[in-house]
Amino acid sequence: MANASGLFYTPSVPNFTVRVRPFSSIHRFQGFKVFCSGAQNYASTVSPSQSPTPRLVSKGCKLVGCGSAVPALQISNDDLSKIVDTNDEWISVRTGIRKRRVLSGGDSLTTLAAEAAKKALEMAKLDPDDIDLILMCTSTPEDLFGSAPQIQKQLGCTKSPLSYDITAACSGFVLGLISAACHVRGGGFRNVLVIGADALSRYVDWTDRGTCILFGDAAGAVVVQACNSEEDGLFGFDVHSDGSGLRHLNAGIKENESNNALDSNGSVRSFPPKQSSYSCIQMNGKEVFRFAVRCVPQSIENALEKAGLPASSIDWLLLHQANQRIIDAVATRLEVPSERVISNLANYGNTSAASIPLALDEAVRSGKVKAGQTIAAAGFGAGLTWGSAILRWG
Repeated sequence: MANASGLFYTPSVPNFTVRVRPFSSIHRFQGFKVFCSGAQNYASTVSPSQSPTPRLVSKGCKLVGCGSAVPALQISNDDLSKIVDTNDEWISVRTGIRKRRVLSGGDSLTTLAAEAAKKALEMAKLDPDDIDLILMCTSTPEDLFGSAPQIQKQLGCTKSPLSYDITAACSGFVLGLISAACHVRGGGFRNVLVIGADALSRYVDWTDRGTCILFGDAAGAVVVQACNSEEDGLFGFDVHSDGSGLRHLNAGIKENESNNALDSNGSVRSFPPKQSSYSCIQMNGKEVFRFAVRCVPQSIENALEKAGLPASSIDWLLLHQANQRIIDAVATRLEVPSERVISNLANYGNTSAASIPLALDEAVRSGKVKAGQTIAAAGFGAGLTWGSAILRWG
């Protein structure tokens, strides 16, 4: 068996099995309880000093491919000025955004995600059937029960790899990366496809200039591959959530006061309940800004400490592309010069879980990010959730 840090337990003597049980144990290592079956028979012939002990076998993971895809429809700040009271200067000065891409017509988020995934597989030189796990990081699935299996279908995977969604808004991709690493190190998976894709344009109030100017749609993907511990490319991570911050950023189910209301005699009227729907995105921009510039630098510093690395080891700072002011403030706090900060916010706006893999893919394909370089990545957003990872590309 394995734990999330990539340490595997294997018996040192043949014909012994190792099992993990929840409440009693013979050997204890890092919170795991290890049993050796047949111990009574073996103990009758072997002295205590010769008793088998678990042998630790380490395993790592690395990023070997990336890809991205965006919708064809491009909406500029000038376009938005035709439907809400705003202009290009007002938007760009406050956010750094000049245009964004939006799904339209028959566009599908799952198709966009599959396109990004295919590009990542091509870069990694893998076939769809080489993938044994797909993680779809999204808060806007096209099915209530998740979109990951449909991406598996579109890719043409014939071996039915496990596929499921991760919902953590703008932190989703970072949490997906960490989940992939845990699956590789602790579950024996070889190739994990991590996709970040969102279509927040479907949940934007296009008459509210405070939010409609911010969001765009996109998809990005990476392949996380098992490797020897010496090649391990995820050095450390730090993750958090705070549900008390829900009031600052949310898109809740619309309340229907008549649902489940009671008559005077106690019987339910208006049953069955009416169909539910989600409200548009509600955001307190000032509070989200304060949250991000306070928590994100601290999270990155924590991840660096866990990795045993100084801040000077960072080659690139790659943050969720929410607002250029946030990106600049975090970089200043961490003393990372602007030339080492990856940003494509101006061209795509806030694409939620897609923003980090989209920016990474463009930076890799342009030659900016090179194999062996260290990246500090951090996501933050609704929940509230936030997390960071120190990783190496390639």
